[in-house]
Amino acid sequence: QKTEAASEPHVGDDIDWAWPTPGKVVGIFNDASNKGLDIAGAIGDPVHAAGAGKIVYVGAGLRGYGNLVIIKHNAIFLSAYAHNQKILVKEGQAIKKGQEIAILGDSDTDRPKLHFEIRRQGKPIDPMRYLPKR
Repeated sequence: QKTEAASEPHVGDDIDWAWPTPGKVVGIFNDASNKGLDIAGAIGDPVHAAGAGKIVYVGAGLRGYGNLVIIKHNAIFLSAYAHNQKILVKEGQAIKKGQEIAILGDSDTDRPKLHFEIRRQGKPIDPMRYLPKR
């Protein structure tokens, strides 16, 4: 009998993802123009880690992302959280799923929202494929 690991084609696809903020999705994934989801919110709303991992980037060095947090979940998956008003974590910090990592804002965008990306081996993929139905 095959072991469960052998029948699992993509190690790490079993991350237990959670929504980073409860707002309404106002922008959906599109390979050409939107590398993730845009989730509406109010300035001051909490932004939560969508999965456990380690903070690998905090800053505003990427144009169009504003104040950005990137979490490495494992060798395959990263998640990114953009347009924050305030970042509450530091690079190198280990975090738990659901932990508050930032405060929603409108840095480098026209309205308060969270831009959320999941990257699989560096490539943006549709977060709706991984987030729980709601």
